Amino acid sequence: MASEQQQQSTSARAHPEHGAAVAFSAFLGHTPAWYKWTVLAFLVSNPVVLALFGPVPASWLLLLEFIFTLALALKCYPLMPGGLLALEALLLGLATSAQVYEEVKAGLPVILLVIFMVAGVHFLRDFLFLIVSRVLLGISSRMLLALMLSVTMAFLSAFLDALTLLAVLITTMGGFYEAYHRSASGRGSMAAHDIHDDDAVQAAHRLELEQFRAFLRSMVMHAAVGTTLGGIWTLVGEPQNLVIGASAGWGFAEYARQVSPVTLPVLIVGLGTCLVLERSGWFGYGHALPVGVRRTLEAQQREIASRRNPRERLQIAAQALAALALVAALALHLAEIGLIGLALLVVAAAMNGVNDEHRVARAFHEGMPFASLLVVFFAIVAVIHAQHLFQPVVEWVLSLSGQAQALMLYITNGILSAVSDNVFVATIYASQFKEAFDAGLITREAFDVHSVAIAIGTNVPSMATPNGQAAFLFLLTSTLAIVLRLSYLRMVWMALPYVVTTSLTGYVAIAALAQ
Repeated sequence: MASEQQQQSTSARAHPEHGAAVAFSAFLGHTPAWYKWTVLAFLVSNPVVLALFGPVPASWLLLLEFIFTLALALKCYPLMPGGLLALEALLLGLATSAQVYEEVKAGLPVILLVIFMVAGVHFLRDFLFLIVSRVLLGISSRMLLALMLSVTMAFLSAFLDALTLLAVLITTMGGFYEAYHRSASGRGSMAAHDIHDDDAVQAAHRLELEQFRAFLRSMVMHAAVGTTLGGIWTLVGEPQNLVIGASAGWGFAEYARQVSPVTLPVLIVGLGTCLVLERSGWFGYGHALPVGVRRTLEAQQREIASRRNPRERLQIAAQALAALALVAALALHLAEIGLIGLALLVVAAAMNGVNDEHRVARAFHEGMPFASLLVVFFAIVAVIHAQHLFQPVVEWVLSLSGQAQALMLYITNGILSAVSDNVFVATIYASQFKEAFDAGLITREAFDVHSVAIAIGTNVPSMATPNGQAAFLFLLTSTLAIVLRLSYLRMVWMALPYVVTTSLTGYVAIAALAQ
């Protein structure tokens, strides 16, 4: 053994290019070579830019590089390249570990939510799959199904967390995809199967599989946008709403009253956009559930129902009770959402007969990578905060007045939220305008209008990019997005019509409110 190691070491010294090639091959695994070279170029160029131009240009470059890693999430999971960029930022002094820790502390509720709620929902999958299958297979009109998904997600997201809702959606839609992919590959329900491998899919089912992917992409995007259309309505609909409501001194009812002149037309236009997209087939929408897929899924549902034993029926009933308790706990805000998720995990796992750590560990498979990515994302936010990248924009908006100020608040909030964290952006703007109000620089009426502009700006235009909203980013980095070929650019393209119609509607409504 020692002789073999010496020979390998001698060979590596004799052929240094071979050692470099092996190291390059290992770097980021099977990622394309051009992507690897790009990431390496980022890491090499950042210190040079910092030395030549200073920390602010270097920080803006770092932000764009991080967005690049998100945009190509299907090429390489962003945790690794994005994490390398974040670590380099700390080494270069663009932010400190203490500042990163403060951002992580501020984002701890979201991190706990991702870790525990997603794991808890894992143990509700049988019940969720049963309910959604009846809806999906029971409604033949794709327009009606898309509208129902959007309305349901909008209503629920006004009271529940969008990440929780998308976790449910990802679990159920992923179950449908796996069921058909397994059948199209000729695999039984108990056989080992890899949903990422299309080589085993029979030739007769390949076209249907692509059509099924397109159908699921449409439904998932309608539902994801629906969480935004509903999340803007209430104080608890999105995390940034709480920040803005606290700054303005609004309670639950007052928040809803203040934003309703904008949220109502935005909702109506958003739902109308959903119908137009399904009718026209523009932007990748308008794909029906293939007849062959419907028949396969219906046959599988009948087979599963016929084989379901009393114990499995009892487990589904227990999952239904756990789901109802979850909705009640979230609607009443009995605790932090992440802690409610942990309670769901404990109860649902116990009722499902789970008694070993391996089955519990599988429940964390979907959420933990994203939780890690969120911490990296907060490190980038710490750089933005430490280098005051958005401060010139905020000061410029503060120099305006009247209707122009309200409209620019809306526009700049939307743009900055689309490239950064909308909670972070809302916190900056809300605190700045609260200080201006306390100093007597703006009236109470103007302050209320400005608060509405901040709320709508951080919610609606931020749909333009997946990094603009945590729920969209969660969807992008999920297994479902990979198998559905839902890339960053495709998400941007499919969200574009919604962004244009709802953002313009919000602009007009805020202009009328600020007159």
